[in-house]
Amino acid sequence: MPVTTARVIADLPFVAAQAHDDRVAWRHRQDGQWHDLTFTEVAEWVMELASGLVHRGLAPGERVCVLSDTRAEWSAVELAVLAAGGVVVPIYPSSAAEECAWIIGDSGAVLVVAETDAQRDKVESIRSRVPALRDVVVIEGGGLDELRSLGRTSPVPGELDDRRAAIDPDDPTVIIYTSGTTGPPKGCVLTNRNWLTMCRLSEELSYVLPDDVAYLFLPLAHVFAQIVHLGALYTGHTVAFYGGDSSKVVAELAEVRPTFLPSVPRIFEKIYTAATAGVPEEQLRQAVRVGLAVRRLRAAGQPVPPDLAAAFEQVEPVFARVRAIFGGRLRQALSGAAPISVEVLEFFTAAGVPVLEGYGMSESTGVGTVNTLARHKLGSVGTFGMAGLQLKIADDGEILMQGPHVFAGYWNNPAATAEVLTDGWLHTGDLGEIDDDGFVTITGRKKDIIITAGGKNIAPANVENQLRQSRWISHAVVYGDLKPYLVVLITLDHDEIVPWAKDRGLPTDLPTLSRTPEVRALIQDVVDEANSHFAHVSQIKRFTILDRDLSQDDGELTPTLKVKRKVVHSTHADRYAQLYT
Repeated sequence: MPVTTARVIADLPFVAAQAHDDRVAWRHRQDGQWHDLTFTEVAEWVMELASGLVHRGLAPGERVCVLSDTRAEWSAVELAVLAAGGVVVPIYPSSAAEECAWIIGDSGAVLVVAETDAQRDKVESIRSRVPALRDVVVIEGGGLDELRSLGRTSPVPGELDDRRAAIDPDDPTVIIYTSGTTGPPKGCVLTNRNWLTMCRLSEELSYVLPDDVAYLFLPLAHVFAQIVHLGALYTGHTVAFYGGDSSKVVAELAEVRPTFLPSVPRIFEKIYTAATAGVPEEQLRQAVRVGLAVRRLRAAGQPVPPDLAAAFEQVEPVFARVRAIFGGRLRQALSGAAPISVEVLEFFTAAGVPVLEGYGMSESTGVGTVNTLARHKLGSVGTFGMAGLQLKIADDGEILMQGPHVFAGYWNNPAATAEVLTDGWLHTGDLGEIDDDGFVTITGRKKDIIITAGGKNIAPANVENQLRQSRWISHAVVYGDLKPYLVVLITLDHDEIVPWAKDRGLPTDLPTLSRTPEVRALIQDVVDEANSHFAHVSQIKRFTILDRDLSQDDGELTPTLKVKRKVVHSTHADRYAQLYT
């Protein structure tokens, strides 16, 4: 049975088992070793868990929250809930009890599957506020094994077949709560049609191939990771789940040797910083120019001139070390969720590690525009039009999307839905441009636009992204609404600035170090360089350095580490005010 016969997402693990059989579906780390599960074994696991859920009283349409880090069990639970006719509601493992209370309560979840006892205790602390919740199952506490055992000894395949047959393509499957940079998170309702559109898009573009191995460390509470794990069932490639320790991601890349890597910019920026440390700027630029020229000629099937080939041989050892960091087999990487600089993209392309950008949001099932190896433009987020994905720019510069990937609306929030869906078009809130070749560039967020005292409209993200290219800066938050000039609050990257300080005999604790003249001079150079890329009105005139990093615990970052701009502006209002005195 071909996987294309899947009518709804709940069918995927079972049609995938028939289509891909004993191919490796999942690779996961346990007791220090990597273990493989075939597509057939995954389907059996899902069937047993789904039967267990039916016995535990899960009814069609009921919501189940998953509060866990990325792991194979997460994916198995999700597929089992869907197979039993339920709806999955992810929660970031880093979410505070208050955030858990909101998501569990707003979704009306009847069951929470928690990774650890600590996560269970978080739920229990707010249980009196979520009356619909009936039970909490702990993955590492043996609760999931008990659920599976129940389903194995008393399977209900007929009941599960009936439940899947009753699912409509436009029924909810996953409710992903937005990060909530303003106000409480809203639940994005994603349907079977949404997810199958995403799967077919990947197939149409040959984006991920059946023989690929994708390394997944992104949180499965994010739509980006959901695309990877659900799409793998459709395509038939392997997903290797990271071992749970983010400090070992680079080491695991060398072990897994993936051919496809979905990631966020910070990983590529960290590797770029490490690989280029100590390399003179002009020498680095020349190496990248040579590498890009050779790659382009080879891609076009054209010969490489002898002098260019000789220059490439001089820099190839450096590029080979970069490829080795990723395991030596990486065919392509996909960067999403935040912008990444063209300089970083060019470096990896020159090194033979193509990093492509895409654009999407939870409300568009994570897709909207894509770059491919066959057709891409560095610095853009790609093109549109495939698989029914439509996009246009409104008169005010806002990006609008339409198509089968657009969500059904916000859960229990028709007013918020009406604000973003108009005549079938999704108002993304992002500002962008489309060039003559059909490539889209993101220029900022509509709600973040700063209007200076002089009446100039400025997108702060452009300046902030330029500043964050520095190895010394973790976050940069620009301010200047109704002010005569722009200022910025900067936080230092602890992993980079502390070794630098130690080498110079400076204090290594951030509160003290951030106030030293040496650090201020270092950051001034970064600001000056960033300013050189912008017109006078968009330049930073003054800056302040915070004595700590921004944090989720302090309410300054979302679970996906996006800056809550209004919170930062309010929390550090005094620091900003001092920059105008």
